[in-house]
Amino acid sequence: MQLRYTFRIEPGPSQRIALGRAFGCARVVYNDALRAREEARRDGLPFPKTGDLSKLLITDAKQRSDRAWLGEVSAVVLQQSLRDLDAAYRNFFDGLKGKRARMGAPRFKSKRDNRQAVRFTANARWSITPSGKLHLPKIGEIKVRWSRSLPSTPTSVTVVKDASGRYFASFVVQTDASEALPEVMGEVGIDLGLTYFAVLSDGRKISAPKFFRRAEKRLRRAQQNLVRKVKGSSNRRKAVVKVARAHAKVTDARRDFHHKLSTTLIRENQAVHVEDLAVKGLARTRLAKSVHDAGWSAFVAMLEYKSARYGRVFTQVDRFFPSSQLCSACGLKDGPKPLAVREWTCSGCGTVHDRDVNAARNLRTEGSKVAAGQAETQNARGAQVRPVLVPAPRATRTSVRKKQEPTRSCRPTGWMQAGIPRP
Repeated sequence: MQLRYTFRIEPGPSQRIALGRAFGCARVVYNDALRAREEARRDGLPFPKTGDLSKLLITDAKQRSDRAWLGEVSAVVLQQSLRDLDAAYRNFFDGLKGKRARMGAPRFKSKRDNRQAVRFTANARWSITPSGKLHLPKIGEIKVRWSRSLPSTPTSVTVVKDASGRYFASFVVQTDASEALPEVMGEVGIDLGLTYFAVLSDGRKISAPKFFRRAEKRLRRAQQNLVRKVKGSSNRRKAVVKVARAHAKVTDARRDFHHKLSTTLIRENQAVHVEDLAVKGLARTRLAKSVHDAGWSAFVAMLEYKSARYGRVFTQVDRFFPSSQLCSACGLKDGPKPLAVREWTCSGCGTVHDRDVNAARNLRTEGSKVAAGQAETQNARGAQVRPVLVPAPRATRTSVRKKQEPTRSCRPTGWMQAGIPRP
């Protein structure tokens, strides 16, 4: 599988100027290609291909006086910008066809966006020097803060400047099965929540750190300071960076917490079972701020790829599975209960249950069945519906639940109303 390793880099003053030039040239080529395809759609012409756009907007454009500065950056950076536009169109059309979640049509990039990125592939002849610096064409050798060694030779590197002004180098590396951990006997079910971030089937409860809530006062002050600045002034640009840095601290702390907890669970257990939560739906309720602060989706994604990397079993139990209604001791379905009920007694066997621990144990039991391919969902009357879908390996997984193909009556309207020609 492919993994991405990200490290902080420290470019010098001249290198920052060179990187800014590369960011700008990549953005211009992206916008020129998007404009060419928009004009072709407006005039009823065929969808321009990437090869034709590359010759027109890169090779030929370098010969013109108004685009001669494109030759000051690596050509690979400009080619990859066209690939990014292709990926944006592909995701948009796949969303219309139901192959993935719906996404908006590609939009023009703004030079006022503080986050910028360029990608260098092997054709760019970038390298890591013996002294540990990152050598990029037409930019130079950049110091890298190595926190660990790369498991293999990287295939590409993406240089990112985030909104807070920090620079990062993101390497894509290929890993093999040699990283699989020794097998263990543990198996855990995880019930995610807000009061406790995670409750495990063995009874352990991990408190919710609530990073955003703790930093909310500091973020409010930074935002209030920003709105007092005059638009277009230097002080406003400085205030924007301060707000971005405050948010970056919260994001980094949350990501560090997710990584440490997910790695611990993967190392201690051979199988990990979680519930397929409807995070988008919960984010539309009055609990939206707390839901986003928890970051469940990012945590589950880490569990998934780390399970595939280290040879563990990962399953997501269907979100309609009544984990809070079943008795984990005798299996009796005792009916729905309000969220205020945190402890209840089974009417069948008399076992006293903690609501969250009981749900985690039921998720562990159901997840084991899903992993074995023996589970079958049933409706309220006990009739068989269809088997629970078992997540495929990450390398081949496209979507957890395949959406229904659109009917003929609605198929032409999607791409025509969006104003984008069919490729």
